[in-house]
Order: sequence, then C-alpha cells, then structure tokens
Amino acid sequence: MRKEDKGTVIAQLTEILKEYPNFYLTDIEALDAEKTSQLRKACFKHEVKLVVVKNNLMKKALENIEGDFSSLDALLKGNTAVMFSHTANAPARLIKDFTKDAKKDQPVKPYLKGAYVQESFYIGAENLDALVNIKSKNELIADVIALLESPAKNVISALQSSGQTIHGLLKTLEER
Repeated sequence: MRKEDKGTVIAQLTEILKEYPNFYLTDIEALDAEKTSQLRKACFKHEVKLVVVKNNLMKKALENIEGDFSSLDALLKGNTAVMFSHTANAPARLIKDFTKDAKKDQPVKPYLKGAYVQESFYIGAENLDALVNIKSKNELIADVIALLESPAKNVISALQSSGQTIHGLLKTLEER
C-alpha cells in the first residue's frame, strides 16, 4: 500500500473514531463467506458499522484522537475487525446472538478482543456479558424517570382504590 493511501485510510479511520463513541475490536478470521455475509447483514440491521482494518493503521488513527488508547495496542495483532456503534451494548448483543449456537469444541467467531465503551476499556472475551448488560444513556434516563414516577403513582392508586375521598386516603395512611 502506498504512503498516500495509508494516509487516506488513517484519516478515514480517525473520522469514524470521532463519529462513534463506542467501538469493539473483534476477530472474524475463521468465518466463511456465508457467515461473514450474515454478520454484515446483522451489523447493518443493528446500526453497527463493521470495518476490517490493518492493525498499524488503526494504531495511527487512535493516536490522532484525544485520549490514551495504548492499552488496546496489545490487542491489535492478527486479524482485526472493528465494530463501531452509537449504542454501547449493540455490538456485544450482536456478538452474543451470533455465537450462541456455536459448538463447545470449536473456536467462537466473532471473537471479542476488547472494547472501548462509555470511556472505559474492556479487555478480553470474558467481558462480553458485562458489555451486553451495559445500559445506554436513554435507558438510564428512563429508569430514573420510572423511579421518580413511582411515588406519585402510589398516591394516585391509593386515592382511586378508596373511592377518591379524603376519608379513604386518611384511612389508607392510617393502616400503613
């Protein structure tokens, strides 16, 4: 690859890294054409961008963005595909769903090497379950809103169950 081409690829990877806040480093080397096609379709369906990269070019692109990504350098060996996503747990769920039917004696592909999710590093495939359970910002906001609504709903249900009278409310409070 010519030096100009490498510079172009590094610039493109840098832009993608700036656009997507979460990315997963995976190994998809042993997948045949059919499985690779299925994986790409699943990625498209879940709004995950899958890119096969050269390790040195990825290292250079990571150097071009803010932050210290040196802990990922050890993972950039062998075959590397990067899954970019705006949703923190979408690639993890995709990998888990894609590998759930794998046999125990065969290597599981795609294999999670590591991830950078919500400004944290997750190194190794043993973190896949933790990544699947990470909640997105919108899910956390929904949980907080549900917790805030809960006391109001309890008061309303108490009013409705006692015939909507003050007497019923006082009686309900007295019983508690």
